[in-house]
Amino acid sequence: PQTVKNCERVLSMRHGWGKLAGAMNRPLSTTLAMVSACLLLQACAAGPPAKEVRNTRPVDFSGSWEVDYSQSETVAQRYESMLRELRREADRRARQGGNQPAAGVYVVGGGANLYALARMAEIITETQLLEITQEDHGITIKREGNFALTCEFFPGRLHRVETPLGEETCGWDDHQLVFMMSLPEGLSIRHRLTLDPEGERLQVATTVFSSQSSYPFTLDKVYRRFDPSVDGITCKQTLSRGRVCTTEKSP
Repeated sequence: PQTVKNCERVLSMRHGWGKLAGAMNRPLSTTLAMVSACLLLQACAAGPPAKEVRNTRPVDFSGSWEVDYSQSETVAQRYESMLRELRREADRRARQGGNQPAAGVYVVGGGANLYALARMAEIITETQLLEITQEDHGITIKREGNFALTCEFFPGRLHRVETPLGEETCGWDDHQLVFMMSLPEGLSIRHRLTLDPEGERLQVATTVFSSQSSYPFTLDKVYRRFDPSVDGITCKQTLSRGRVCTTEKSP
């Protein structure tokens, strides 16, 4: 398929942002689609901008987690909420008059970019199960049906990795663990993990940014601890990925 060929071409580049961005000089929606496919084909990690992250004492996220749909946002809910915000902003600009764009034009243009970001957020947040292994200086977050997030952390240092798709950074921001991936065409993905005081709920706030949109798209997913031995959850030990849990029932 052409997407795979384009992805292989993008991933094979290692000569800087200019050449990579030039090869992906296409509309935001098309770029998002290609980058999403590339991310799913390559097991990349994500991480946070250095200016937003400061090291502190780690919180222990280790354990097995399943999505709590009653506490989590849906893409449709968040998208409709942001569209309403866009319409209110458009109305405000229309009332101000002057050289501002007409309300309808503003909503349509902003809504198109917002929809593209929402679709990408939907793809990268569809994971139902998390299996987290954490040690003193590192963490691995295995996500069902998606690539794992990994991070090494030491006092006063952030973990940075250069990849063909851009720079990945991760580290602690107070009690939160943040992953950020900077991608071509001004795209960025951020995952911010927060554990509740009781240690039974894990919030994962995923934000997709684009230089072509003034409105980043954030989706909050909440996960709760679960016992992998419960019926409906199958865990197995593999050589390549270690312990893996899925929602498939045991035979």
